Amino acid sequence: MTPQLDLAAQARAFAALHTPARPLALANAWDVAGARLVEAAGAAAVATTSAGVAWSLGSPDGDALARDRALDLVARVASAVSVPVTADIEGGFGADPDAVAETVTGVLAAGAAGINIEDGSRDPAEYAERLAAARAAAGAAGVPLYINARVDTYLRGLGDPATRLDETLARAAAYLRAGATGIFVPGVTDPATVAELAKGIDAPLNVLVGPGAPSVGELGALGVSRVSLGSWVAEAAYAVVRRATEELLADGTYGSLEHSLPYGELNALLKG
Repeated sequence: MTPQLDLAAQARAFAALHTPARPLALANAWDVAGARLVEAAGAAAVATTSAGVAWSLGSPDGDALARDRALDLVARVASAVSVPVTADIEGGFGADPDAVAETVTGVLAAGAAGINIEDGSRDPAEYAERLAAARAAAGAAGVPLYINARVDTYLRGLGDPATRLDETLARAAAYLRAGATGIFVPGVTDPATVAELAKGIDAPLNVLVGPGAPSVGELGALGVSRVSLGSWVAEAAYAVVRRATEELLADGTYGSLEHSLPYGELNALLKG
């Protein structure tokens, strides 16, 4: 089987994981060790977090990281695990649809079966062109890439709250027509709103979860097909760095490290 045929099979398998009956639960990683830990814990797929990737490479999140550095990380992760990988590519790492197409070609070469791409503050029509370019690039490679279109209306508090749901549904419909596979709406976990989104979007719905959000099972019952931890895991890891350092410097103690993973376990995970 050629690499592209194998990636096409992975993309189809990844798409099949999206179901409210058992939502795809993604603990987002930002390096090879994290990806191996996620896979070893039994995850059906590995997702990257753009924030975690950018921070680990010394860049802020938000279209600041150079594309080649992001793609290099995706390639490292994809080559380190056997489950499908979906890559967060922020806004597409490019100034126009043609550049987004180049990014997607690079993502496929890196071995990812899916992507997240966000609309952010862009005009929805311009963002739809980016999605169309991404779909065309994937089609040219013969890979049914899972394109998870992120709608930032709730995350960024865009527009009138009274019409935000309708605006989100309108954007979702336009993005699906442009070539998206699924819709990601971060910034909302209210059950009533989530249920309306799932009902009104004719594709798998992904929501961002964290402390205080409904459980995976509860979200599935509302119609959600995918849940993601996003940057939460990276934020928690860096919180350990700060707590351990502050404790060391202020108190000369080490209690913050009590629940660390054993050295041997981590080292063995990266052998072979």
